[in-house]
Amino acid sequence: MLVIGLTGNIGCGKSSLSKILEENYFDIIDADLISREIMNNSDLLKEVFDTFGDNIKRNDGTLDRKKLGEIVFNDDKKLIELNSLTHPAIKKEIIKKINNIKLNNKDIAIVDAALLIEGNFLDLVDKLVVITCNENIQLERIINRDNITKNEAMSRINSQMSQSEKIKFGDYIIDNSGDREKLIYDASKLITHIKEKWCE
Repeated sequence: MLVIGLTGNIGCGKSSLSKILEENYFDIIDADLISREIMNNSDLLKEVFDTFGDNIKRNDGTLDRKKLGEIVFNDDKKLIELNSLTHPAIKKEIIKKINNIKLNNKDIAIVDAALLIEGNFLDLVDKLVVITCNENIQLERIINRDNITKNEAMSRINSQMSQSEKIKFGDYIIDNSGDREKLIYDASKLITHIKEKWCE
């Protein structure tokens, strides 16, 4: 079975591309969804609260992701600390989902993960698709989507590996600086490439 990684920085449209691929009957493993699900694990959640304090805990005992984000996106050391807690659990779950897809005799699985490179998940994939976009467009998208300030958006962008660095790891690059129609067109070209070049 071919396992394809899909990655890209915040605001570049990775989730939009992932959705288009899912609509074209590809099996998607969503690392962001997994990271939310693993926070239901009481042991891991306790470790996160112990590390970052009870001010990130809501009244009902659940995690306030916004408050946690404010801490880690402004402090590289805190982000590394969070990732060291969560990444092993995320990786384990991704492997489990890849194996489930394989058991169903599928030909392709796509791992959708923003931190696929930084999280040391590259060994799980055979090919890597990197989605990029113009940095001004990226900034505008994040501010509008997340309703945050320019400085907050910049903190999130700067917390990730640069787009130029990510591109070096890619087997296939999509520039998503255009509109949705252009992304749909580029997705169809990617699908053709997968079927004709990578599934031989």
